[in-house]
Amino acid sequence: MAPSGSSAVPLAVLVLLLWGAPWTHGRRSNVRVITDENWRELLEGDWMIEFYAPWCPACQNLQPEWESFAEWGEDLEVNVAKVDVTEQPGLSGRFIITALPTIYHCKDGEFRRYQGPRTKKDFINFISDKEWKSIEPVSSWFGPGSVLMSSMSALFQLSMWIRACHNYFIEDLGLPVWGSYTVFALATLFSGLLLGLCMIFVADCLCPSKRRRPQPYPYPSKQLLSESAQPLKKVEEEQEADEEDVSEEEAERKEGTNKDFPQNAIRQRSLGPSLATDKS
Repeated sequence: MAPSGSSAVPLAVLVLLLWGAPWTHGRRSNVRVITDENWRELLEGDWMIEFYAPWCPACQNLQPEWESFAEWGEDLEVNVAKVDVTEQPGLSGRFIITALPTIYHCKDGEFRRYQGPRTKKDFINFISDKEWKSIEPVSSWFGPGSVLMSSMSALFQLSMWIRACHNYFIEDLGLPVWGSYTVFALATLFSGLLLGLCMIFVADCLCPSKRRRPQPYPYPSKQLLSESAQPLKKVEEEQEADEEDVSEEEAERKEGTNKDFPQNAIRQRSLGPSLATDKS
């Protein structure tokens, strides 16, 4: 018995739905998901990356346009990707995401922030007309692969881990809020002490303190000998100066006596005959 026309229509609709399900799933796969594990793929090739959050209304309005733009990715030779900041806090800190949604363009490791209109047509023109060349790339200091941004990523991950621990203490263990804060305060105190000890140990190993060696008594240092010899030299110089002064004075006296000696002799000679006559 052949099936009636009324039963053939629902069967055809069912076949179309089953055939359309994988096609719809394939459309959604055009947008690649970036995580902390595979984010280094962004450093090669041409990329457009959207940072979003599921609870953000602006992000929800952008999703249809972003999905439509991803369909042109193969023709434009650009990879279209997205990052859920609620699931990937490390990437949120690595790219300094302060507003949602945030869109970045990456070309061979150079990142530029897209700030134009958010429609499929504008995204296509941005790539096809190479409008990204007119935007200044992010400095290498603030690039996602720099040491600074890696530290920011670790800090964001640490904050999310602390939040998860706080929720675990309160919800699962039943601790009061002040009890959870006390645990974190003690952990911070002990970790600071441990870090300080490690830093002191490393500093002592790299730059050991110089200890003064005791000098033997019979062998004083050259510096002490030179310092002690300076007053003696001064005394000797003063004595020599005094001796020179005395010798000069004696020389002057001798010269004076030598000058007076001939005059006295002349006087004695002149007085000699007169004395003789007086005696006679």
